[in-house]
Amino acid sequence: MTSPHHVAVVGSGSLAAAICRSLAVLTPPGAAPLQVTVSARNAAAVDAIVRDCRVRAAVAGTTVTFTGQALGDDLAAPARLKPDLLVCCASAHSPYEKALQPSAWTHLLGQAGFGVTLPLQAVLAVRLARAVAAECPQTRLVNGCFPDAVNPLLAALGLPVLCGIGNVATLAACLQAALGLPDQRRLAVLGHHAQLDAPDGPDGEVLAWCDGVPVPGVTELLAPYRALPRADLNALAGHAAARLLTDLLSGAEFHTSVPGPLGLPGGYPVRVSGGALAPDLPGLTLPEAVAWNHHAGRRDGIEIADGRVRHLPQAAAVLAPHLPEFAQGWDAAAYDEVHDRLRALRRRLRATSPAAV
Repeated sequence: MTSPHHVAVVGSGSLAAAICRSLAVLTPPGAAPLQVTVSARNAAAVDAIVRDCRVRAAVAGTTVTFTGQALGDDLAAPARLKPDLLVCCASAHSPYEKALQPSAWTHLLGQAGFGVTLPLQAVLAVRLARAVAAECPQTRLVNGCFPDAVNPLLAALGLPVLCGIGNVATLAACLQAALGLPDQRRLAVLGHHAQLDAPDGPDGEVLAWCDGVPVPGVTELLAPYRALPRADLNALAGHAAARLLTDLLSGAEFHTSVPGPLGLPGGYPVRVSGGALAPDLPGLTLPEAVAWNHHAGRRDGIEIADGRVRHLPQAAAVLAPHLPEFAQGWDAAAYDEVHDRLRALRRRLRATSPAAV
């Protein structure tokens, strides 16, 4: 009997739930049995995802089983299950905080750019990657928390990460649907997290190719998908992520586009064969594609290169009154200290109303 594959999904938010729901129904007939472990601190949310997915798997007739793991203080515990794939979908920053709990903290983020949250986005991914490196190097880490920047940070720390999910993968899935393609074998997309929203001009748009030929009208093709409520777009990201995971487990060769492959900044088209992943760029060198992603990511306010995180001028000016020693940037090796200092700043600013800023 074929040994079951094991995927551990860490988190209980909308992205984690979307991935699990799609895993329940996407496993192809004849594939090896799949075990999915859902791990998070919120035990009630974990139980709800597991119950939901068991029903979906039963109705779909797939060989996918779901179990839950309530996390305590040991947030790296899912890595010790030694799954084939470990999927990080939890961080210390919620993108919904601005709408639900506005404060001087969310005001600061609005001025500085999303990239300032990098240390908070990375906290669980760093812990999981450290556990993988130390205890289960055969496990492949897939990161869903700001992978365009977190994955390069992991690489700068010498930690393993296969790729990310969401962002360019979501945009590529939308373009695949818009172009009526059965898969992404003929499609290649170069794009950054900052381009989930429509660009200010044509020079800021993602680049896409079909059969090696540039795709015209990308902005118009993506417009109806970008107009979706963010929760709906997140569900599409989870569905595309689940397809990536099942394809990775199959060992078959396939083409897709993912953020942060092998710790690169931004998102790239890739070819995957036997679970190994490599950039697959039409008409561009890898250094050219990396430079393009650095430029596209300026809207997020940070750049990661040569082991250093650099805050761009606007973000540096906003951070300077609060964290002057880190405002211009910081070495990846200082990650733990920067995380602690930023978390303390958030705690202080959350107690201040936006009007007082």
